Amino acid sequence: MKKYIPVFLLVGVLSLTACEDELDQEPIGNLTQDQVDLEPTLVGIENQTRSAYELLSNRLNILAEWNWNGGLVFQNDYVLQDVASDDAQKKWNVDGDQPWIDELNSFTFVSTNGGPNGLWKYNYEGIKRCNTVLKNLTNPQIESLTGITTDRKNQLMAEILFLRSHYYFALVTNFGDVPLILQPVTSIGEAYEVAVRADKNLVWEQIKTDLTQAATLLPNTKYSSQTEPWRVSKAAALALLAKSELYTQNWGAVPALVDQVAALGYSLNANYFDAFNMNTEFTENEDVFVFDHQTNATPRRGNGICAPLGWGFFAPEQNFLDEFEPNDPRLFYTVNPAAQNVNKMLGTLDGTNKGNDDAPNNKVYIRFADVLLWKAEALLETGDYAGAVSIINQIRTRARTSPTGDGSTVPAGTLADRPASTNASEIKNWLIHERRVELGFENQRLLDLKRWGIAQEVLNAKGINFQEFHNLYPIPQSEIDASAGTLTPNPGY
Repeated sequence: MKKYIPVFLLVGVLSLTACEDELDQEPIGNLTQDQVDLEPTLVGIENQTRSAYELLSNRLNILAEWNWNGGLVFQNDYVLQDVASDDAQKKWNVDGDQPWIDELNSFTFVSTNGGPNGLWKYNYEGIKRCNTVLKNLTNPQIESLTGITTDRKNQLMAEILFLRSHYYFALVTNFGDVPLILQPVTSIGEAYEVAVRADKNLVWEQIKTDLTQAATLLPNTKYSSQTEPWRVSKAAALALLAKSELYTQNWGAVPALVDQVAALGYSLNANYFDAFNMNTEFTENEDVFVFDHQTNATPRRGNGICAPLGWGFFAPEQNFLDEFEPNDPRLFYTVNPAAQNVNKMLGTLDGTNKGNDDAPNNKVYIRFADVLLWKAEALLETGDYAGAVSIINQIRTRARTSPTGDGSTVPAGTLADRPASTNASEIKNWLIHERRVELGFENQRLLDLKRWGIAQEVLNAKGINFQEFHNLYPIPQSEIDASAGTLTPNPGY
């Protein structure tokens, strides 16, 4: 029987070997694993680190050329977390384009669907790149071999530990048990050895270990680099650690971590849209971690997700629009139904960037409003009802004091403070509402519904046949097949 190496590891292994009868020489710029191991250079390590960030980009076709059915044209977080929830639909005008997205919207998908496939491949490619950099940086002789300073080595190591944690966070929250790969895979034999699903608790433990180490290595400043503020910061590591503690229900650890993020210089912006506005990037105080898109960069680094917006993709559900209270400025800042614009995704309020596959607006991954609401949830779960309500009201105050889309002030009485309450269920409903309207189209909604245990209730009420097993996405069938069955499917698929 012919054996196949798991697809998510195939690229990593093929980069190590080449058939001499097929290739006369290595492609220009290509590094074999031997070269990475034996000839590390400072420039090479820097470039490898930047490459590890790339899987966070909204740039089109990073892993393949127009492979729509494989879910590889762009990252699928908008599809898997927004369209698959009750917030968004595939397009403003319903059509038969890209039926795999419709299947995710209706929960009729199977294990060959492109959405989970793309999610798996993007994140394991990111992990592969991280592991290659970490192998170099943990070489005891790396400073003498390359001339890298200890401070720079620690900086890059912290960045890579964060990035690997970010990729594993996406995998464990969407698939549950997943292969835990912490070293470069250097042979087909190794590939089969690691192609087994690790218990999700071990994955969470590794995520927290990596983030804790990253936080200790990063400077106590808002940005870890003043000239490159897009790089992973101490606040980013602490924030993702807080989110990991929240998702594993370690409520008591969350508030102190959130307070440490705030102490590093993060707060709510006065204007809600400043966190997304392409003209206020790295001058506002709310975005904790973003991917820095740039137009006209070489190699390309633009925000390609703006292109499908020009093709009619990604529109709000009416149910989502109805969730906003009267005169809430966040509605227009999120979406403009009249112009069929998703303003948050465009980084503008006038449709600029729509249809542009090389747009300059950043992709926001962590912002302080989200972080604050994690603290509110943790306080609620530990019985500090007043503390939870106070944070919810901070979010509402900022919303009602932001100008409306035309620059005017909101009417009096808009988004009144929530009253004092000791009713945990009531406060939880306030929190659920606030997260939905505050974080719409930020890839949080379905993950929230799942971890709260209400996804089935909410989506069934919408007429969608969401079942208990849908709380996890299917392990891609291509990966199961390639592993000759070593990778096992999630129940129900």
